[in-house]
Amino acid sequence: MKKKKTDKPEKDELEELQQQLNDLQKEKDEVFEKLQRVSADYANYQKRMPKQISDTIAYEKETLIKSLLPALDNFEHTLQNADSAKDVNVLVEGIRIIYDQMLNILKSHGVEQIKTLGETFDPALHEAMMKKAEPNREENIVLEEFQKGYKLNGRVIRPSKVIVNKLTPEQPAQ
Repeated sequence: MKKKKTDKPEKDELEELQQQLNDLQKEKDEVFEKLQRVSADYANYQKRMPKQISDTIAYEKETLIKSLLPALDNFEHTLQNADSAKDVNVLVEGIRIIYDQMLNILKSHGVEQIKTLGETFDPALHEAMMKKAEPNREENIVLEEFQKGYKLNGRVIRPSKVIVNKLTPEQPAQ
C-alpha cells in the first residue's frame, strides 16, 4: 500500500515534467521561427541596401547635374554671342556672371572656397608651392595663390596652392 501513495506523487511529478518539456519545446519552436524570420529579413536587407545606395547616388548625381545645367546654358549662350560682342569687356562680364553662378551652385551643395591671401599659412588648408621673402609682411602669411582650394561641408577636398612669406633670420618682419 505504501507504494501506491508514492506512485501518485511520482505520476504527478512526471506529468508536471512532461508539461514543462512541452512548454519548453513550444517556446523553442517560437524562438526558432523568430530567428528564421529575422534571418530572412536580414538577407533581404543585404540584397536591398546596395540598390538603395545605388539609387541614392544616382539621384544625387542627377540633382547636381541639373543644378549645373543653367550655368552650362549660359556658357553656351555667351559663346554663341561672342562673335557679335562689340567689346571684349562684354564677353568678360558674361564669363564673370557665369563664374559667379557656378560659385553659387557649388555653395548650394555645401562647397566653399578657402580664403588664402593675407591669411596665416595653415598646412591643413594650404599647400605651399614656393616661399618668398617680403620683409614688409608678416612671417607665414600667404602672399599669392596659384590655385583655389575648396571645402565640402567643412572638410577640405582640395587645398589651396600658395606662396608663403618666409623671412630669413636677417630679415625680421616690420
